[in-house]
Amino acid sequence: MGCPCGIQFYAVDDQMAENVFKAVFAEVERLNHYYTNYSASSFTAAINRSAGEKAGILVDPETATLLDYAQQCTLMSDGLFDITAGALRRAWVFEDNNAVLPSQETLDKLLTIVGWEKVKWENPRFTLPKKGMMIDFGGIVKEYAADSAEKTCRSMGVNHGFIDMGGDIKIIGPHIDGRPWGIGVNHPRVRGKEIAVIGLGTGAIATSGDYERSIKIDGKIYSHILNPKTGWPVEGISGVTVVADHCLIAGSLTTITFLKGKDKGIKWLKSFGVPFFCADQYGMPIASRDFDFPK
Repeated sequence: MGCPCGIQFYAVDDQMAENVFKAVFAEVERLNHYYTNYSASSFTAAINRSAGEKAGILVDPETATLLDYAQQCTLMSDGLFDITAGALRRAWVFEDNNAVLPSQETLDKLLTIVGWEKVKWENPRFTLPKKGMMIDFGGIVKEYAADSAEKTCRSMGVNHGFIDMGGDIKIIGPHIDGRPWGIGVNHPRVRGKEIAVIGLGTGAIATSGDYERSIKIDGKIYSHILNPKTGWPVEGISGVTVVADHCLIAGSLTTITFLKGKDKGIKWLKSFGVPFFCADQYGMPIASRDFDFPK
């Protein structure tokens, strides 16, 4: 999943704890191997290899569900949440300390193969009509995995704990005595410091930010969250955190808010009535609902 992942839960004994952990690990590994963009043996890689083929590729029911969800996110974001933007990763490298900005010419060329409106999706057949097109489930699968892991825990009798997928968290249930879990939001600009906190006994919480995966060139931070219409990283917000019933939904709301930008994004997010926190490009709080701020 490209991030530290963990689980905390209450179990009746060590054997139960070991069995649950192994089952959760296996489920997360299954999704990681199946949908990663970093392995030629993944199903995502198979989909991308089919680009340019008129027949497309047949997908399984789980993948079909994720594609349907991605399509809904694209529609509700006016095209800003777009899994075909994965092609832009060919120009942007966020793990390289010697990273350089791509040329506009390079981005313009890649933008010709970006756009959900270009794909053909008729369940169970998915078609990427232009050679070189690709999809990236990275903005969906990590949160989907957290929700799936929570279901695995509950199926094995665990009702108190939480799944942590690199800061995107699905609550299994409160502490065994009923207390909520204290969830902190990392400060976007001060490593090791919490900027906001909230207590949760149910639901999920997810964050999108420019501080975990980004590059800094000439003092300017470039986020890994790319605008599929321009090819450039989104600016104006350093972090958005949202609470929702499911981690997948919380993650989508944070990403779409980030993509829409500070003013339009916050206005759009407020319409959902969910708890949220947002910081500007300097890491300063600019809007929130139901979060507390530690002194």
